[in-house]
Amino acid sequence: MELTKRTIRVVGAAIIDSGKILVAQRPISDKDYKSLKWEFPGGKVEAGETEETAIRREIREELDCEIAVDMLLPEIEHEYPDFILRMIICICHLVGPTTPKCLEHNAIGWMTLDILSDLDWAAADARCYPMVVDYLNQ
Repeated sequence: MELTKRTIRVVGAAIIDSGKILVAQRPISDKDYKSLKWEFPGGKVEAGETEETAIRREIREELDCEIAVDMLLPEIEHEYPDFILRMIICICHLVGPTTPKCLEHNAIGWMTLDILSDLDWAAADARCYPMVVDYLNQ
């Protein structure tokens, strides 16, 4: 009998500033599929939250900064070994005089579009970054 995997809804922030995108490297983990992988910062959408509310809360928690959401990209679904991830990337920009701080990740960095394909992305984020590049190249 096969167990049904749980589905997790998450949002990720593609924070754009001066043509660069903020990306974050996950901490070391015992799960190879996420250990030190690059991702768009973000997290779970809690019950009763919109995607915009969730991403603003997550970015406050992870990076201690304020963002505004400009656009939501189409949702992708990715099956990991132990769960199914449904993710929406939010195109965002910083609001006010805040600078992102690395509070929960191994590292954060502002990357140019040409560097994104060189990063060792988490699998779901690897499917999303080309959509971000397409959006920025419009």
